[in-house]
Amino acid sequence: MSRPDTPPNVTRQTVSSGTQWEEEVGYSRAVRVGDRIEVSGTTATDEAGEIVGIGDPYAQASQAIENIESALADVDAALTDVVRTRMFVTDVDHYDAVGRAHGEAFGEIRPATSMYEVSALVEPELLVEIEATAIVAD
Repeated sequence: MSRPDTPPNVTRQTVSSGTQWEEEVGYSRAVRVGDRIEVSGTTATDEAGEIVGIGDPYAQASQAIENIESALADVDAALTDVVRTRMFVTDVDHYDAVGRAHGEAFGEIRPATSMYEVSALVEPELLVEIEATAIVAD
């Protein structure tokens, strides 16, 4: 789908995870414009929208990364195209567990990254949220 604010000859693709929140809040799971893909903050939910890994920051980070990988695949990209991640955690003491999950997925890719401690996420059971930026051949 092309939009008026998208440069000529550049397509804009959006990815939906199918949650009710996308329409209510007005966002997409991911957006690809040209060679750039932005993946929204992604949490540890399964296909039914249920939280995976309650109480386990490693499991939640791993699931969030799997969800990012799925969104990237929908716009013909992969984790190997990721150049930047941002990790939001509700407790910085979860650094090791979240970092281990990130390292398992991105160890060879080595995107730029940041980790931020936040006071809360949208659901109290959520411990981790991850964003990603990818660049692919247009």
